[in-house]
Formats: sequence, C-alpha cells, structure tokens
Amino acid sequence: MLIYLIIINLIGLLLMFIDKERARNHKWRIRERTLFLTAAVGGSIGVYCGMFLARHKTKHLSFLFGIPFIILIQIVILYFNHYYNVIPLNFDL
Repeated sequence: MLIYLIIINLIGLLLMFIDKERARNHKWRIRERTLFLTAAVGGSIGVYCGMFLARHKTKHLSFLFGIPFIILIQIVILYFNHYYNVIPLNFDL
C-alpha cells in the first residue's frame, strides 16, 4: 500500500508538471477530470504539491478547494478505517 501511494503521488506530481509545460507550449492538455481522478485514487498530495511547485491550476477554484477537500475526505476515511477496520490496509514494505 505504501509503495502504491508513493507511485500514485509521483504520477500526480508529474501530471501537473506535464500539463503546465503543455499549457506553455499550447499543446494538447491533460483533462482536469484525469487530474481529479488521480487525486481521488490516492495521488492527492502529489497533485496538490504539483499545483504549487509548478504554479499550475492555482487560480482555479475547483482545484484550490477541490484537491484539499479530497485530501480531507481521504484523511477522514483513513481515520475511521483505523478505528473500525472496515478495509484492512497493509502499510508494510
């Protein structure tokens, strides 16, 4: 699980940098839906860091509030899962 989270967050970070570079060069862009989906499946920290490191999508309210909201929901899910063990998660390497 830990390896998955590292990889999906790196993917989220890279997607933000790739989309920023494509925006500068007026090329085909990565869909916002793809960026949100990447965040929703566990890459939210990577997408959020990519927003500010690449200075990309920081003026879009949907990203400015949406990505932190996804992070909050993921924290709540992990918190409740920790106490009620609904989904057995294995963070062992």
